[in-house]
Amino acid sequence: MILLKTEKSRSLYNEAKRVLVGGVNSPVRAFTAVGGTPRFIKRARGSKIQDEDGNIYIDYVCSWGALILGSAHPKVLAALRASVSRGTSYGAPTKLETELAKLITDQFPSIQKIRFVNSGTEATMSALRLARAYTKRSKILKFEGCYHGHSDSMLVKGGSGMATFGIPDSAGVTKGVASDTIVAPYNDPESVKMTFEEHPDEIAAVIVEPIAANMGLVPPNLAFLSGLRDVTRKHGTLLIFDEVITGFRASIGGAQKLYGVTPDLTSLGKIIGGGLPVGAYGGPGEIMDLVAPTGPVYQAGTLSGNPLAMTAGIATLKEIGRRGFYSKLELISAQVENGLVGAAKDANVDLQLTRVGSMVGLFFTREPVTNYKSVKSSDTVAYTMMFNWMLEKGVYLPPSPFETIFVSAAHNQNDVARTIKAAKEAFQWLTKRRSAEVKVGASAH
Repeated sequence: MILLKTEKSRSLYNEAKRVLVGGVNSPVRAFTAVGGTPRFIKRARGSKIQDEDGNIYIDYVCSWGALILGSAHPKVLAALRASVSRGTSYGAPTKLETELAKLITDQFPSIQKIRFVNSGTEATMSALRLARAYTKRSKILKFEGCYHGHSDSMLVKGGSGMATFGIPDSAGVTKGVASDTIVAPYNDPESVKMTFEEHPDEIAAVIVEPIAANMGLVPPNLAFLSGLRDVTRKHGTLLIFDEVITGFRASIGGAQKLYGVTPDLTSLGKIIGGGLPVGAYGGPGEIMDLVAPTGPVYQAGTLSGNPLAMTAGIATLKEIGRRGFYSKLELISAQVENGLVGAAKDANVDLQLTRVGSMVGLFFTREPVTNYKSVKSSDTVAYTMMFNWMLEKGVYLPPSPFETIFVSAAHNQNDVARTIKAAKEAFQWLTKRRSAEVKVGASAH
């Protein structure tokens, strides 16, 4: 196999490491989990990204799910150009904030009022603070492998980069903060019931990714989600859905619409900013009115609701609201799923593929993947080998076995065909290599 040129990316990475921690501004980008040189991206359009060496890849990271329309969508760019000409930030209210809020609340009936922030981390952190104020309790229940941003109380048995790097808990998190965070297995209603029996009047909120998308993709058992709703209502605890990834991705109304389970509070991000930094949290007016300036829960931000993010979000949500958008996205996503499953079967590779809408998880294992424990038992070496083969063939998968593959509306039949062709080769190569290793091992004995 002819290797792609990476001299410029390698040089830029070495330069970056002198002034940026690890050479990156988010850990998974460093390619630590998969080896090799992180690709420094120069430009992107549609379903393709191009690195500084001129290599072009089919992009299945999609800015970690934010780019549901693909990169540089013409209508988003046109809206941003017009917005930039009027100024980039005012530190004052604009009608754009209200317009985007209406587009969100129209699709999320559980959200009557919303507050925009600048990241998913801010959104979940603020929602948790609000839940504690509303319930006058301190403890939070979260789930193994679910990542809710890097606020202190959520860095306990988290997914995403923490799973990638094998970090059980982050340094710098005090024992006091950690003691207020209870962790249970995902998709395990019985463990939740037992937790509430131990702490019946202490839990302020249960926070969950309704579709776990930070340990690969792990769909929920519907009984798990409905059980969370029942037990939280029984004990006067708020249920928070972290839909930073799944909001407008699982369906136009998020995972809560897809599964018919209504949370008390919802955190959002990614897609609602159209590729610009954004986050939001919202819920019933009774709860949200506790946030300043109407209530005692303080939260503020210089760039919260900034006109550029609002503009990109409005343009994006208008596009995905068009008739037939999700049916077309479902069709192309299903083709990716079927092609990968078929390629693995033909090569006799043990693969569990999970998919909800345009989100896909790949796990090299025979056993069904239902929680963090089963995720961690999958063959991460096999994923690394596949990732590097696919990268050399011009297919950019997430550089970690514990992240989700995203399909965008910009992906087309040719993209899928190229992806499946590369996957067939990768699986066949993986099988041959594993077979050779077995033979070498047998001869050694």
